[in-house]
Amino acid sequence: MGLYKYLREFWKNREEQAGELWRERLIEWRREPSTVRIARPTRLDRARSLGWKAKQGIIIVRQRMIRGGRQRPTIRKGRRPKRFSQKLVLGKSYQLLSEERAAKKFPNCEVLNSYFVAKDGRYVWYEVLLVDKASPSIKKDKELSWIRGRKHSRRVNRGLTSAGRKSRGLRNKGKGAEKVRPSLKANKGRAK
Repeated sequence: MGLYKYLREFWKNREEQAGELWRERLIEWRREPSTVRIARPTRLDRARSLGWKAKQGIIIVRQRMIRGGRQRPTIRKGRRPKRFSQKLVLGKSYQLLSEERAAKKFPNCEVLNSYFVAKDGRYVWYEVLLVDKASPSIKKDKELSWIRGRKHSRRVNRGLTSAGRKSRGLRNKGKGAEKVRPSLKANKGRAK
């Protein structure tokens, strides 16, 4: 087995293998701000598989999200049954929301991808890979220079990252996915 395969195996049983150390790490992360730039990825195997390279122009951010549903503000007007529910079910995952928040903190960067790191009773953490489009090392890189194109600007806000495509239902193809493309809104009035 290669190094990354061992890392993947370790990550599956991390709480058993690194018990006390892992708990201390989570306690430390809870005290940090919600968005933290880090030097190296916590999950090296996952970061490498998603396109991370140890080079100038690629940034890793650990994003913390509060777990739990999104609550609507207090009901002020209207007595219809539709108005009385406080819970709002979003079509966005924690991962997509964490990507959006990281992109907001680093406006000069584009989101390449993200991956799950940890969760506890209150928070969930994701590490987001960001690419600085203006960096000369990215311009020279054949594998990453595509992100500099105009059609990839603000890709996280348009749902073009992996988590965004999943929330839009674009993981499915063919039978059963007829109303997903070009978008759910476009197919809203379509006959059944």
